[in-house]
Amino acid sequence: MLLGAAPAHAQTGGILPLVSVGQKWPQAQETYVIQVSAQDAGKPLNLEVYSPTLNLADYADGRRGEGYFGDELYKTNEPFESTFTLSGPGGLVAERRYGANRAHTWESLFAGGLSAGTYTLKVSSRGDGKNSFALRVSAPFNLETSDFSVNARDTEQAPLLAARLNVPASWVSKTFSVLNYDLDGPREAETWLVRPGGARVNLTPSDNGRTATDRVTVTADMVGEWQLFIRVLPTTRQYSNAVRYSFRLGDQPTPARVGGFTPPENLKIANQLLVDVVDPQGRPVPGASYALIGETVVRPVLPSGYVPVSSSIIQGTGNIVSPTEVRYQPGFNKIRFVVRPPEGQLTVDAVAVFGDQRLPLTGVSFEVAGRTLTTPATLPLAPGDYPVKPSALPGSTFVQPLPGRVPDAGTGRVTLEYRVQTELTLATSPDVLSACDVTQLTATAKTAFPFRLPGRLKLNLPTGWTSDYPLEIPGEFMQGQPLRLKVPVRVCRSDTAEAVLDPAGLRTTGQARVRSPGGANVTRSVQGGARANLAKSVEASPQGYIVTLVLTVDGTLENVRLIDPLPGASARRGALSVQGPSLANLNARADGDAIVLSRVIPGTYSLTYPLTTDVPADQVVTAPDLDW
Repeated sequence: MLLGAAPAHAQTGGILPLVSVGQKWPQAQETYVIQVSAQDAGKPLNLEVYSPTLNLADYADGRRGEGYFGDELYKTNEPFESTFTLSGPGGLVAERRYGANRAHTWESLFAGGLSAGTYTLKVSSRGDGKNSFALRVSAPFNLETSDFSVNARDTEQAPLLAARLNVPASWVSKTFSVLNYDLDGPREAETWLVRPGGARVNLTPSDNGRTATDRVTVTADMVGEWQLFIRVLPTTRQYSNAVRYSFRLGDQPTPARVGGFTPPENLKIANQLLVDVVDPQGRPVPGASYALIGETVVRPVLPSGYVPVSSSIIQGTGNIVSPTEVRYQPGFNKIRFVVRPPEGQLTVDAVAVFGDQRLPLTGVSFEVAGRTLTTPATLPLAPGDYPVKPSALPGSTFVQPLPGRVPDAGTGRVTLEYRVQTELTLATSPDVLSACDVTQLTATAKTAFPFRLPGRLKLNLPTGWTSDYPLEIPGEFMQGQPLRLKVPVRVCRSDTAEAVLDPAGLRTTGQARVRSPGGANVTRSVQGGARANLAKSVEASPQGYIVTLVLTVDGTLENVRLIDPLPGASARRGALSVQGPSLANLNARADGDAIVLSRVIPGTYSLTYPLTTDVPADQVVTAPDLDW
């Protein structure tokens, strides 16, 4: 366990190198993690490295060179190479390989912004030696790792900051550990922690090739930032000393912040690549970034669906390969990629399908992509499939259309099809008359559809029926405005006339009989539905009249209304008598001018009632009608 704390040393000085050891080191590669939050996505990372190459003049012939940083090559006849690889959720972002030279340089690894996610920088070396380097990123980003190596040098016999560890309140009563490996004993260097408040806690220096472990049980006064330091002692026997540190909470790795450096005075950055990814108006594209392929190729990394437009070299030298690739020469380069967001259009219109006609409809509301619009409408959308929800229109049916497909830089189309429902009736009044008397045929086309429909009503008369009036009429009809054709017809024989509604192709018939007293009938058919015929006859009786309604249907119907207007205000309808199929509901009730049968099945029904009225006999017969 760590013992009591002592006063801390002065603040750090100089550059504390990280180090990558090529051989004989328990950590084959150094790994650092960079977290990019959603609010920081796109901000410049400015990942930079000092001395990424192995400087052959840093330690040569047993002597340290000027500006010694700790590079060492143990076998001068073998090559040495270090690789820096940055990758993230989308794969490789940048990779740079550095060999040997005779200078310490300051270079940019990746200057641009990144999308939200976790990114990993891995540094590995190949060859018998060690490469000291320093890393930094711009705020608000950090380099974090639980296991890392540093290179302490005898030229800096001052405390050097190795890492910062945040101890949260959730760690209270838990144990965290600090491990150091290969410090080479207490004569070489000292290492310690500084607790929140400034108190120093010495760590056990590890021996050559061994690991020393110090454990801390966290108390409430330890919550906050801890700092890890190392200082080379005057009694050291080596110019530089690679040391590996590890942090653990219990037995689990826990990250600390590392990195950061101040370049030596008068040193300029050797290579820097600045990449802009903008839209055609020059605005930065949110979530866009770029990837480096080797040391001379850059490509944009775009949000889903974005389309490349062009690429250009603003500063520096190189070649434009395509809108998504530029080859550049190392140095100071600024490259711009222009991309556009994916966008197309969706057009939505509506038609009424009426017979063989398709009639455009305006002002029909629909929903798409969370918006409510009316037809016809064209709206810009990102490419994709968009369900369209039509509104219902009375007097029609529709089938849910397939989703509208929006192509990039194109226009998709959805047509809402409303199939109109219409009904046609043909009434003859009177429908029972003396030979060659005149009756009136009334053909009526109705719909609940709220848009005007063009139609043509036509009457087909049988042999023995004649009229001097036109037997067809064009016109428009809609909800609340039926289309009617009234024609006086001379009937010289009992037969059936036909009414036709075009373009719906709907047909119905009306009968008239040549005989004694009087009567009327009506036949109704509904498009796609049942057909019914209602015949009305009136006979004189000692107390007034006997009215008989004969209903014939070919389907099961609910709430059938036999509309039978009374002839004048003084007329009174007596008790109803109903006969019909035994399985039907034969209970009838009067509702104003209507007689309602709650349910009928195919067959013939006879309804009889006495009628009293003081109107003249030629006005007793009124035209019936049907509805359900």
